[in-house]
Amino acid sequence: MRDTRILLRTGAVPALLLAAAAVAAATAAATAAPAAGGTAPAAAGPDFQYVGQDDRVHGLTAPKGCVAAEGGGSRPVTNNTRGTATFYREPGCAGAPVERLGPGTVTQVRPYFASVRFSVTG
Repeated sequence: MRDTRILLRTGAVPALLLAAAAVAAATAAATAAPAAGGTAPAAAGPDFQYVGQDDRVHGLTAPKGCVAAEGGGSRPVTNNTRGTATFYREPGCAGAPVERLGPGTVTQVRPYFASVRFSVTG
């Protein structure tokens, strides 16, 4: 720890690089395999996440059917649901779809979407 403080004071290592390394180490420790007989920790966060036109991150847990995109969806979208997310520019999932995003996928949806229909999964 003393060596780290010396490097920070002298500017030899950017502070952000050290912070990123600390976050990566903490994440790796949190997601490491559990001890024998234990269970793996559940994934944290929402099943579906996007950045809205309001520049806020919005998330949904276990979304079903047609859902309004609060904040006007755009930019990065993460679909960690078990089904397909279909994006529409119109509210109420009306009109032609502008994008389809399979399970476990991250992409950009441009220019925007107003609603999303989630396929039913078993």
